[in-house]
Amino acid sequence: DYIIPKPFDPRALLCVAPAVAKAAMDSGVARQPIEDFGVYRDRLEKVFGQVHGLMRSIINRAKRAPKRVVFPEGDQEKILRASQILLDEKIAHPVLLGDPAKIREMADRLHLPLQGAEFVDLHRLEVRHRYAEDYFALRARKGVTYHDAARLMHQANYYGMMMLHNGEVDGLVSGLTFDYSETIRPALQVIGVRDGRSIVAGLYMLVFKDRVLFLSDATVNFDPTPEELSEIAAGCAATASFFGITPRIAFLSFSNFGSSRHPAARKMQRAVELTKELLPDVPVDGEMQADTAVHALSADPYSFSEIQGDANVLIFPDLQSCNIAYKLLHRVGGAETAVGPILMGMAKPVNVLQQGADVDEIVNVTAITVSEAQRYPL
Repeated sequence: DYIIPKPFDPRALLCVAPAVAKAAMDSGVARQPIEDFGVYRDRLEKVFGQVHGLMRSIINRAKRAPKRVVFPEGDQEKILRASQILLDEKIAHPVLLGDPAKIREMADRLHLPLQGAEFVDLHRLEVRHRYAEDYFALRARKGVTYHDAARLMHQANYYGMMMLHNGEVDGLVSGLTFDYSETIRPALQVIGVRDGRSIVAGLYMLVFKDRVLFLSDATVNFDPTPEELSEIAAGCAATASFFGITPRIAFLSFSNFGSSRHPAARKMQRAVELTKELLPDVPVDGEMQADTAVHALSADPYSFSEIQGDANVLIFPDLQSCNIAYKLLHRVGGAETAVGPILMGMAKPVNVLQQGADVDEIVNVTAITVSEAQRYPL
């Protein structure tokens, strides 16, 4: 939106400062030469807070082996701007779905070269027919006719999911202009659940000045069973570790350690038992109230608990409570930012943007998607 960088534009800090330092070294002026510019950039990133430090590690991981990520909303300005950053930073190889002529026209108008991006025509007749046949084969015994399959292939999310299903791309990012259900539904129908998992769940990472919290499930499972909650907790623990954070899991309720025998509290008690069996080396406890989980003084009466107000993974009893909590914490609770929703348990890397996400959020979610594709090669 401007030509001359503002003094605290993170792009200026991370590009200009290392360039000046290198010039000082090359000219012999520098008294303390920098041995590793990657470490130097990571240190600069931390100036902007925890989220930049956390995401820089994910971005650096993605850059080691960039993957092909398809964007069903390839004709959106924010997607094009994010794609240019992905190309410049060598994070991913963007595959942009839409009308190639219109996408190129928009890119030219925005002065985005997009050198290295792939433009895919959503209306390629022969490919759409092939995808319709593949989708029909997948869903024929789930009430889908070939006519239904052919009609759905006109929709960018279904088309993109078929590209991912067939191994033509490594990951998919969508949701900027779609309702959440419009992206998650084709993902579940086409890509499905990873082997060894029974459900998919949504996770948000909330970054505060003094801590990072992972909240689940905020997007998929309305009223999960104890067994499903245990599986969600295991996925959250793996995701926290993925971000370099040692998980400490609290199962939340209105009750503290059996103070209520209500079925809702007993559900969380059972989920704790199952999770301790599943993750014997991870601190897990509950059921507990939210302040007991995250506030040391509130945890004082419960010295027996493995969690002493230091939980960083919060498992909620249902989607409604988790979604409400994450939005409150994000908007009025002092969270610097929210990263997500991150989909856990998909057979292949799919992530859903928040509607109206900004360019940096698109880049971050894409870097996560690439890193996931590296961990689960197609």
